[in-house]
Amino acid sequence: MKDNGREVINSLALNPDAMGGAGKVHDYLDINSDTILNSIADGVIVIGLDHTVLFVNRAAREILARVGAEELLTNAKCGDIFGHSGCTFGCLINSTIKTGEHLYNYEVSLERNGRSLNLSINTALLKDKNNNVIGGIEIFRDLSLIKELKDELKGRYSFENIIGKNYRVHEVFELLREVAPTKATVLIEGETGTGKELIANAIHHNSPRSNGPFIKVNCAALSEGLLESELFGHVKGAFTGAVSDKIGRFELADGGTLFLDEVGDITPHTQVKLLRVLQEGEFERVGGSKTLKVNVRVITATNKNLKAAVEKGEFREDLFYRLKVVPITLPPLRARKDDIPLLVKHFIEKFNREMSMEITNVSPAAMELLMEYNYPGNIRELEHVIEHAFVRCQGKTLNPEHLPKDLQNRDLVGRVINEAEPLKALEKEIIAQALNETGWKYNDCARKLKMSRTTLWRRMKEFGIEKR
Repeated sequence: MKDNGREVINSLALNPDAMGGAGKVHDYLDINSDTILNSIADGVIVIGLDHTVLFVNRAAREILARVGAEELLTNAKCGDIFGHSGCTFGCLINSTIKTGEHLYNYEVSLERNGRSLNLSINTALLKDKNNNVIGGIEIFRDLSLIKELKDELKGRYSFENIIGKNYRVHEVFELLREVAPTKATVLIEGETGTGKELIANAIHHNSPRSNGPFIKVNCAALSEGLLESELFGHVKGAFTGAVSDKIGRFELADGGTLFLDEVGDITPHTQVKLLRVLQEGEFERVGGSKTLKVNVRVITATNKNLKAAVEKGEFREDLFYRLKVVPITLPPLRARKDDIPLLVKHFIEKFNREMSMEITNVSPAAMELLMEYNYPGNIRELEHVIEHAFVRCQGKTLNPEHLPKDLQNRDLVGRVINEAEPLKALEKEIIAQALNETGWKYNDCARKLKMSRTTLWRRMKEFGIEKR
């Protein structure tokens, strides 16, 4: 174990030449590497490129023993003894090797024998004297003892049902916490499918008006006449078909919140009436003369650039500034791709409940496809992608063949053209995809690729393709 410990110390970038008595210090570290690693409170697991566990320190053994994993520590594969939730969406060490970026405080859960742990993981690369990567290190600590505190701080990663840890989403979370308790009018801007309605719901349900009504209107779905009637109501005989008085959405939302979705689509005439009710809190029903007063908080949303519409004269400038007292801009999913694994996990849990299924994993190849797609339909499209995969999956793991064709048939050439050896990279991608599509049945894969099984094995060895 001493050699493994020495490699760990070297991988942590200790530089004895920069210290007094460099040679002696290096010798002391070399001799005491195991002692040093076994004296720290964090768990340390050293993993080879073949995912074999090379070294486990004392703290790691103690932490893993809490879920009955102590008997699996010797000469085992990492997934057998660790197998945390991070492994579900692709090996963390493989990700570190591929990107060269270490992970810090990556939170995962580990469940075994009916017991569970919450862990915070850091990763680092293990290198030899020639700076070649020969493995990886996972350093972790048990967060289970402070789970109660974590639950109280859960808002750092979510707000109500909003999922995300990307810094852009964190900025939205902070703004939501500040604006929710107020009466301020909010304008939510973002592309279709980014979750504008979810944000509006979160503001309402975390506000002093949470016990009041939350009324929604899609302004784009109604013509001018119908929209006015929906918003302000009408009196009997106001127009053909108005056979009785009708209460509008503003009245229904009195004491609560009115959410106007796609507000950029309302006509100039309706804009005037909306501006008045925002400024004065009063209006008349269509065809009526009685002035009605309401106490309503208005939240609006749009996928259009309202400022550009103002400049073109398509939207009133005074209404624009009245609506955007507090503007919230939601980032598209392509700008927060680090949230995709969290969202995928959320949708897997959702569809497992709804469809009474037990899907627990996403293969690395499928996750790679999910991570590389740009999602013009944003989170809503990702949800539909996972639902599609659930319909097609008969096992417990989502694979590339379960995903929609437009994700499977992505541009392989575009992916590999910038590699050092693009033709070899393309061949590796094709073989990996064929293996996944055939369920790693080598005879079927070789037949699909029109090559012998021996040639397939040789290519797999050359490209370092291993079944995980």
